[in-house]
Amino acid sequence: MSTALQLLPEWVKQEAVILAWPDHDTDWRPWLADVRQVYLTIIEALNAANTGVILLVKATEVEACKTQLGKDAKVLLLVADYNDTWVRDYGFLTCTSSSGMQPLEFTFNGWGDKFDARKDNLANRNHLAPLCQLPLTTVDLVAEGGALEIDAEGHLLSTQFCLTNPKRNGALSLDSYREVFKQYLGASQVSIFEQGHLEGDDTDGHIDTLVRFTPDKGLVVQSAFNRPADQHFAGLAALVAECKAAMPEHKIFQLPLPEIFNPDGDRLPASYANYLICNQHVLCPVYQQPEDQLAVDIMQTAYPDFTIVPINCLPLVQQFGSLHCISMQVPQNTLKPEIVQQLNAGVSQR
Repeated sequence: MSTALQLLPEWVKQEAVILAWPDHDTDWRPWLADVRQVYLTIIEALNAANTGVILLVKATEVEACKTQLGKDAKVLLLVADYNDTWVRDYGFLTCTSSSGMQPLEFTFNGWGDKFDARKDNLANRNHLAPLCQLPLTTVDLVAEGGALEIDAEGHLLSTQFCLTNPKRNGALSLDSYREVFKQYLGASQVSIFEQGHLEGDDTDGHIDTLVRFTPDKGLVVQSAFNRPADQHFAGLAALVAECKAAMPEHKIFQLPLPEIFNPDGDRLPASYANYLICNQHVLCPVYQQPEDQLAVDIMQTAYPDFTIVPINCLPLVQQFGSLHCISMQVPQNTLKPEIVQQLNAGVSQR
């Protein structure tokens, strides 16, 4: 690398968040109206946090989408094609560099070839990279944004179950992953957890459903302390113990675990840890469950200087993901000035 890169933590100032509009050709079809309402609520919350939204939308959906957005919404409709809406895992990451804010992508292969992701894998170079000040850097590695969590000191977290899926990078060793994360993401330390997994999670245990940093040496962990008889209890308790051993100086905030099943009887991987930090706000998923208020209260304790915004994500978890999974933040000074100006001018199209 000719210039040192450093992946930024989520709480840095942001100028936009990327989303992808659900449509009839995605897996959201059975819940489309409800899911779109969740997206509109998120867009409203992001705008209230002084953040514009770059909304990937298919050409056939543009006009209908415009009619659902508020007339004062700060949304740039970016006509694009994609397989699905889990932008966290294919949208570009943003690193600092000596040249400015550097967009960077890994290869996305549908979480180990589980789903067709060929269009998703082209979204950055075909649609998003032209909006950025610096050209896109592509790393020859299969990895997803939801598998990576970092703090301001460059401590990067991930999970062994995800990284060692052979359909991502073959038999690549954890030490080799650490070297890539140090070289391209500026990781000063890498902790890869062995414990913790939610039933129904297609991602093989993404870190953004399990463990998140706070800005002041805190760790928010999806626990199951409230459900000692739950099948997840032992594994998540072991994860908490791993966190304490790896970062004994950090304060641990354990989240309760909801219990949600779909109509087919499948346990859904509902996680309160799948929240989005955005400009001193935390958009926190809730699921219309008895644990919701406790989770929000714990989040407020973990992020005392942030505004906690509960978002009903029960429709999202029907497709085995949640709020953080559908979003990707763009830090300040990443986009071209004219794009930022367009974003702040109301609903527009590009």
